Amino acid sequence: MLTINKLKNILYITSIAVIVSCSTKKNTFASRYWHAKNAKYNTIYNGDVALQKGMEELKSTYSDNFWELLPVERMQIEEETALPGQKAKNPNFTRAEDKAVRAIQKHSINIGGKESNMQMDEAHLLLGKARYYDKRFIPALEAFNYILYKYSNSDKIYEAKVWREKTNVRLENDALAVKNLQLLLKKYDLKPQVKSDANAILAQAYINLDDNSKAVQALKIAVETTPGKEERARYHFILGQLYQSLNHADSAYVSFQNVIDMKRKSPRMYVIQAHAKQAGLIDMTKDTLAFIEKYTKLIEDRENRPHLDALNHQVALFYDKLKQKDKAVKYYNRSLKAGSNDSYLMASNYRNLATIYFDKSKYEVAGKYYDSTLTRFPKKNREYFIIEKKRKNLDDVIKYEGIARTNDSILNVVALSPADRKSFYEDYIKQLKKKDSIQEVKEKQKKEKEAQANQTGVNDVVFDPNKPLTPGSRGVINPPSGFDNGKESFYFYTPATVSYGKVEFAKRWGKRTLGDNWRWSSQSQNVKTQEAVTDNVQSQETKEDVSLAEKYTPEFYLSKLPTSQASLDSLAKDRNLAYYQLGLIYKEKFFENKLAEDRFETVLMNKPEERLILPSKYNLFKLYEISNPAKAEALKADIIANYPNTRYAQLLTGQISESEGLAQTPEEVYKTTYKQFENQEYAPALATIEKCLTQFSGDGLIPKFELLKASAIGKLKGLEEYKKAINYVASTYPDTKEAQQADDILRVSIPRLEQMVISSDTTSTKWNVLYKAGKKEDAATTALMQKIEKYIKEKQYDKFSVSYDVYNETDNFVVIHGISSREFAQYFIELLRDTKGYNIKAPATVISSENYSVVQVRKNFDQYLQLKI
Repeated sequence: MLTINKLKNILYITSIAVIVSCSTKKNTFASRYWHAKNAKYNTIYNGDVALQKGMEELKSTYSDNFWELLPVERMQIEEETALPGQKAKNPNFTRAEDKAVRAIQKHSINIGGKESNMQMDEAHLLLGKARYYDKRFIPALEAFNYILYKYSNSDKIYEAKVWREKTNVRLENDALAVKNLQLLLKKYDLKPQVKSDANAILAQAYINLDDNSKAVQALKIAVETTPGKEERARYHFILGQLYQSLNHADSAYVSFQNVIDMKRKSPRMYVIQAHAKQAGLIDMTKDTLAFIEKYTKLIEDRENRPHLDALNHQVALFYDKLKQKDKAVKYYNRSLKAGSNDSYLMASNYRNLATIYFDKSKYEVAGKYYDSTLTRFPKKNREYFIIEKKRKNLDDVIKYEGIARTNDSILNVVALSPADRKSFYEDYIKQLKKKDSIQEVKEKQKKEKEAQANQTGVNDVVFDPNKPLTPGSRGVINPPSGFDNGKESFYFYTPATVSYGKVEFAKRWGKRTLGDNWRWSSQSQNVKTQEAVTDNVQSQETKEDVSLAEKYTPEFYLSKLPTSQASLDSLAKDRNLAYYQLGLIYKEKFFENKLAEDRFETVLMNKPEERLILPSKYNLFKLYEISNPAKAEALKADIIANYPNTRYAQLLTGQISESEGLAQTPEEVYKTTYKQFENQEYAPALATIEKCLTQFSGDGLIPKFELLKASAIGKLKGLEEYKKAINYVASTYPDTKEAQQADDILRVSIPRLEQMVISSDTTSTKWNVLYKAGKKEDAATTALMQKIEKYIKEKQYDKFSVSYDVYNETDNFVVIHGISSREFAQYFIELLRDTKGYNIKAPATVISSENYSVVQVRKNFDQYLQLKI
């Protein structure tokens, strides 16, 4: 037997041998074997496990957008790549990378630049994959290139090349990836999975380069060589999409059918979407029975329950194309109720529902569906902006349709005889009572259901406080489990006992509010307050009952009808303007010609204001040119005969062409007129505006011209005329921005101007000298201004300035500004009169700047002269 000492020596020598064999500095069989096995079955294995977990998480969080061409790789990364030093978002990839690094650091046997551990290529491949899925593509590329550089004889060399090209595609080096993959596929006999991956990545590179025909060829090979069922289904689906983009409908249909034929071998989402894509490739309405049978079967299949959103959407589209709108609405709503993570599908449901309700003239409902659509679309989406614009236009439609409907209703009832009005409201009351009774029944049923839900099994019993109640007896609730079920149950678990206790408490203490110190007598005073509140509530309820009773009498409605002619005229005016605006919106913004024709025809039938007649006729003429040429010719003759001097007649007779008409648009004319106004050419501006009001009658810019006209009138005629003109704009164009501006002027500016009056100006520090003048271009006016300007410059009166100000239609002023006192102003007049070479003998008036403002606003210069201030 071995002695203890000998055994110790053997163990010691063995330990030394093991330690020596673990060294990475020696290239021995023991060292290579030890480090290879430890790296493979410990570090790299754990790293691979972490990598697989991370990949599974990516798959679970990623969802395909089947409305676009799918990427070849399921784990599409749409976020920005991480910068160096940033923390990984998925800890599994960090763990995989750490394990790969540890394997390299602890088990690499690199002696003389040559690696002797056969597992290091696996470690570097794991390192590259972890970085790739962590979206750190540059470091990943380094890891793959290191394998190609250091391990040229590795059995992983081709796999590393494929991963390198995957990384190049991510870095948008698509052309380089195509070149390298073509070389790889030509020269080497690859394993099926590697060959499939290489062709799949090649197809993705071609797709990125917009060369779908070459992508098809590469993807076909990928389909044939991949052993993975999910990959095969995905590649078949993408092939179908590629064929669809190339307008090869038959080939696309076959590719999608290949996905369907895989049945359970394919993930269900591909099968469902393949059915949907096939529906888009054929005319579903040609064989309605086959379509209905197919989708009925799909919807009833329990396996398809997670995909009812897509299936119901396709059925809704089918009925939509058949013009069976009610059924389409039903299935769109079913698709919405099914719930979906596909935002575009949900948005499509809402958008199509909005379109259906819009076509039914249910604009408010359509607007709500458009609102829901916008919440589902990303804001960068082009379709988002189209729908947003349509939704904004719909605001005006809802507004004007509401005005037209309401005012038409009121005017129609007012036009009835008294007996017919009463009969009309009696019929309405019958319908209202029926509707209210149905609502009452529903509310009553709802309350009964709530009562049943709250019922705990207590039935009507006669309570005898002297008789003990036992759990489980009639009228007693069994206490919850965990409590004593003996003779005495918990007090509050027996409602009959609680009811008796409430009665006894009231007898002894009276009504008390819930609160601290409830025994104090002062608490009983609160009862009076509560009773008063109760009386108020009862009084309010009585009033509501009276109001409800009034609602069922014709007199209640008849009393609310307008009776004065002014009110009726206002309603008719607003209604006609609403119909006109609707006609424009339907014609110009929605291209709904039939609706536009109807609205313009309604305007003309309702005896509108003169300003709406001509533009309504012209717009109808343009619409009839498409739908009814005979009516168009009749309207053309009418416009030319009755409105010969208007722009519309000139367009119809060919005096100006459409292009010339566009060159002289109201916008351009307005700009020119506004420049006249700024240059104090008020009379010419007014003449131009009057001409435009006739020529551009009905144009959307007319309120702008009217507001400018009011300003010009104010400059020439003073405050009172200005106020009248502004009030006309506010009342004539009530639903325009100009009307809002006019209201602001009437509310804020006019009262402030009305407070301006001529006052004693002895304290003023700003004075003006006025010379009456003719037109600005007159020789006498020009000479006067030149002399004054020359004198000011010669004498270096830098604070003085000269202006030409229009006063009214006949009189104007040449004004010297900047004088600091009345005395110097009078002295300055004398200087201009007596100085040789100037000799300005025209009469002049001295006036303070404050009073000059009043004179210009109120046009009371003669009054100022009489006051002799």
